[in-house]
Amino acid sequence: MNASPGQSRIGWIGTGVMGQWMCRHIMKKGYQTTVFSRTKTKALPLLEEGAQWADSPAETAAASDIIFTMVGFPEDVRSVYLGEKGILAGAASGSILVDMTTTRPGLAQEIYEKAGKKGISSIDAPVSGGDVGAKNAQLSIMAGGDTDALNAVMPLLQAMGKKIVHQGKAGAGQHTKMCNQIVIAGAMIGMCESLLYAHKAGLEPEIMLSSVSGGAAACWALDNLAPRILKREFHSGFFVRHFVKDMGIALEEARKMNLCIPGLALVEQLYQSLLAMGGGEMGTQALMLALEKINCIKEHD
Repeated sequence: MNASPGQSRIGWIGTGVMGQWMCRHIMKKGYQTTVFSRTKTKALPLLEEGAQWADSPAETAAASDIIFTMVGFPEDVRSVYLGEKGILAGAASGSILVDMTTTRPGLAQEIYEKAGKKGISSIDAPVSGGDVGAKNAQLSIMAGGDTDALNAVMPLLQAMGKKIVHQGKAGAGQHTKMCNQIVIAGAMIGMCESLLYAHKAGLEPEIMLSSVSGGAAACWALDNLAPRILKREFHSGFFVRHFVKDMGIALEEARKMNLCIPGLALVEQLYQSLLAMGGGEMGTQALMLALEKINCIKEHD
């Protein structure tokens, strides 16, 4: 049976920059929702809008038919699902679990197998689109898992995203997200280097962007992040520390496949330098700061 307002009880774990918006879109469709977050204050806006609070992932799962998670790192996913007070400790047979965190494909497969032994379905469904996509319900969602489970939660995914594609078996959604992050890494360094070049060449960056963003160089980063860089807005967007995590997973998986991807390795090292500069909580567009430092360029040069 597909998810239906008034019948399906929803659990949501992780109410950060993106999770809060994603959960809100589901609530606006009329679903009874129970939430949990390690920091309760981050869930307060949802509680004020009618969500119920649970004291643990297990309690969230026990009160829900379909449980979504949007947390930070693989260790968080493992704890939330497999910990002593985790989702699998509270979820009933017939429940559906949907992890929208970007995490290791192997962990998604492990959760799928352990959930299946309890009669519980599990889907890995990482997303792309950042904070803007989450806020505007315009995310791209990449799903791995069984077709029946995906079809059952499709109305909920459609409340959050504009494109939902079933990539294959458990873990396939996470592998697809790695492909996505590899592309983004290349786009980020290309965007930042083009702005640096324009600066050194004495161009007006806004005018330059008006030309290149309408041609073969067109991409999401140019449209959404280049304007933030020009305004020196580095403290909003997808966290650098999370992107470094994603690139690390992609490089780890590439090594397992004996795959050489030097472009990603280079960008990952540049982002590592940004971490060393204390930029972990900045948006990914802050890569510009690391490149400016390498080139001895100051903000008002």
